[in-house]
Amino acid sequence: MWTLAASYLVFWAGFVCAALLLVHVIRQRHTPAGTSAWLLLIILLPYIGVPLYLLFGGRKLQRIIRTKSAIHLVEEHVVPPEQCHRIDRMLRRYGIPGATEGNTVRLCTDAVTAYSQLINLINESKHHIHIATYVLANDLVGKEIIELLAKRAAEGVEVRVLLDRFGSFMLRRKTLVPLLEAGGQVESFMPMLRMPFTGRTNLRNHRKIAIFDSIKVWAGGANIGKEYIGKQTTTDQWKDISFVIEGPSVRLYSEIFRSDWGFASGKKLSDSYSRSPAVENGGAVQIVPSGPDIEGDPLYHAILSAAFTAQSSLWIVTPYFVPEVVLIQALIIAARNGVDVTVIIPHRSNHLLADLARGTYLRELKQNGIRVLFHPVMLHAKAVLMDQELAIVGSANIDIRSLLYNFEVGAFLYDKATIVRIKEWLEVIAEESNEPTLKAGVLRDTIESLVRLLSPVL
Repeated sequence: MWTLAASYLVFWAGFVCAALLLVHVIRQRHTPAGTSAWLLLIILLPYIGVPLYLLFGGRKLQRIIRTKSAIHLVEEHVVPPEQCHRIDRMLRRYGIPGATEGNTVRLCTDAVTAYSQLINLINESKHHIHIATYVLANDLVGKEIIELLAKRAAEGVEVRVLLDRFGSFMLRRKTLVPLLEAGGQVESFMPMLRMPFTGRTNLRNHRKIAIFDSIKVWAGGANIGKEYIGKQTTTDQWKDISFVIEGPSVRLYSEIFRSDWGFASGKKLSDSYSRSPAVENGGAVQIVPSGPDIEGDPLYHAILSAAFTAQSSLWIVTPYFVPEVVLIQALIIAARNGVDVTVIIPHRSNHLLADLARGTYLRELKQNGIRVLFHPVMLHAKAVLMDQELAIVGSANIDIRSLLYNFEVGAFLYDKATIVRIKEWLEVIAEESNEPTLKAGVLRDTIESLVRLLSPVL
């Protein structure tokens, strides 16, 4: 029978646990907004907030950094310091290798081109294929890629596929059987359920990297599924951007994959593969990883620096716009300094909460002279263009989760010809978009403001 003493015991045990949890929240390296959001959620809705924090609450967890091998970002064919861009120079102070010369970049700005490039690279590989992706869909495109990888594995090519456990949650194990039976290897990055206080469920591997013989890499924002790539254009495909790089920067992608694979599999991957040589007249590319395995937040701080130092233009394309408050202020300051600041996002994304959370931010930008454009199709591309001097493309969205929590990687492109091609693509995206009024009634504004309070934990 439940006694009064037992009730007191449960009460005090709950009080002590809550106190310990609140101390843990405060000691984590969240942003002030993130810490406040978690505290509010735990105090006001403890039965929801406590289990959510135990699952999703971590950020720069030292135990993860200690158990994950360091990414050995080697420096080869590096642009001399006196010739590099100011953001390149800043990133070097974070321990990020400088931009490498001698790289070619082929952009894939539609689903069919991205698909054909991936298929060709898989078919052309002679020694190994290493793929890391957030989503490997259990659809026709996903199965086609798995079948092709199985065929190459059966022919003696080393095939390794690293999947994020959360992003590829819908992929059935039996779908992978052909690849596994052919000798391919598949690993999952971070199981979704962990012991309390580890917070690993919150830290997803959002990197998209496909490496072929350590000579070429296919990377960017596109996952492997019918929404992102396909044999032919369909009405349900999303707008995305990926790219194929050949040159010294491929080695940096290889090192990132080696570190991620070793962490997920517990097996050290050889680094004795061939190196991609510098391409004559190739451009400068800098590979910038971010996440719990990287000291500081170099990718986020580079985007901030771009906003603060832009002279003429700063264009941003992202599917989810839920930024940290400092970035909002940086964009506003840039606009007030006469910079053409343009933010292009989908009219509706595939995440309702993200769409609700962005509303107040977008109205604040528009009120301060920043152009906000809505694209009619789901826009999954992630790109930043600054002054026609720098283009950033990769896996990171302009939201708190990507910039401060997830494992991400971006390519910083300094080559003028490549930047012009990205600018032309952005202008087409802008022409296809419309400029909304962003008016909101009292009810919608209230709902969006409430969701914004929780944006650091979305």
